[in-house]
Amino acid sequence: MNEHVATTLSPDLRRSRILEKLEVAGEQTVEQLAEAFAVSGMTIRRDLQDLANDGRVLRTHGGAAPAARISFEFRFLERAQQQTQAKEAIADVAVGLIQPGQSVLLDSSTTTLAIARRLKTLGQFTVITTSLPIASELFAAEHITTILLGGQLRHDSPDMVGSITLQNLETLRADIAFIGADAIDDAGYVYNVSPDVGGMLARMATAAATAYSVADHTKVGRQELMRFAHLRDWAGLITDNNLNTQQRDNLTNAGVRVLQPPTHQP
Repeated sequence: MNEHVATTLSPDLRRSRILEKLEVAGEQTVEQLAEAFAVSGMTIRRDLQDLANDGRVLRTHGGAAPAARISFEFRFLERAQQQTQAKEAIADVAVGLIQPGQSVLLDSSTTTLAIARRLKTLGQFTVITTSLPIASELFAAEHITTILLGGQLRHDSPDMVGSITLQNLETLRADIAFIGADAIDDAGYVYNVSPDVGGMLARMATAAATAYSVADHTKVGRQELMRFAHLRDWAGLITDNNLNTQQRDNLTNAGVRVLQPPTHQP
């Protein structure tokens, strides 16, 4: 930024420009912002405190970050860190169903992210996904061909959705799909909190020769807004060993094949 222009900005305009810079560049230190706007560090600290008081930025150690981005990243990381052992166990079962060289379709759930991490340690595969974290996870895995489905980037989740995504799914055919769920009821219906995402996941299942739902036990026995599939029409549900006997019996009686990690005998 031109130094003369920067030093003559009004405080309100300077704070607006600071917000713009944070949205583009992410977290910035006080020193970086002071240099960019040719003002003192004390001035930047006052600006950042005023913006933080309004809920427009989050103060970090020595600087600030845009509030929306930090909140977004925190929510995703928080979900990824829930039921981690269950997700790892589910991933173990899932990768055991994949044959070398197959094409694997993964949605944007944190459970399928665990599957992607396991695939990195195995053979050659083609992974098709709507998930930016999965694409990032597989970026350096040269033995895996990663196809990121295009579409509209959701503002509240790091994945693609919309008409372009659906069109791309029309032209692709995967060998096997693993699809997360926000809820699965006792009758075997699968739910998502978003109608748009639920519709896309239904289409994703039809784009694969074989489709499994992957969900930990906390998702079972619940319902959400959008019911988009029944598990008897898929190859089954892969879940962890904390699913109680009654829930498993309910699903089995509804025609659902339930796959769980092997129980290790002492």
